[in-house]
Amino acid sequence: MALKISEEAAVQMPMKTVASLICLVAIGTWAYFGIIEKQNKLSTTVELMQKDLVENTDFRIKWPRGQLGSLPADSEQFMMIEDLYKTTEKIEKHIDSMSLNKVNIEFLRKQMDKVLEDIEELKDANREIHYKNGKKEQF
Repeated sequence: MALKISEEAAVQMPMKTVASLICLVAIGTWAYFGIIEKQNKLSTTVELMQKDLVENTDFRIKWPRGQLGSLPADSEQFMMIEDLYKTTEKIEKHIDSMSLNKVNIEFLRKQMDKVLEDIEELKDANREIHYKNGKKEQF
């Protein structure tokens, strides 16, 4: 027995069944879009996590190599170290110039010792000169 439906065929349903069908279609549509929304959220989360994973891998590899720059604190420390090097160089130059002063002082000390020896010789020679009756005599 074949079911034949034509344009003139009339269908009668109780209103309760029609309301139930409308509710079922609405709940089905709501559930479908809820599942699609959840799938989109999870897909977006996975994409963001993959991007973070790639960036983390790049950071983990490049940061120790110094390819990503440095922290502000590191830059400040580098500047302070550079200033310490400059100060150390100035101190070393000053110390070197002081060692030259030491050489000069040693030279002057030797010359002064020689001058003192010469003065003592002159004093000794002067003691040998005697004055008699206003005239100089030398022994």
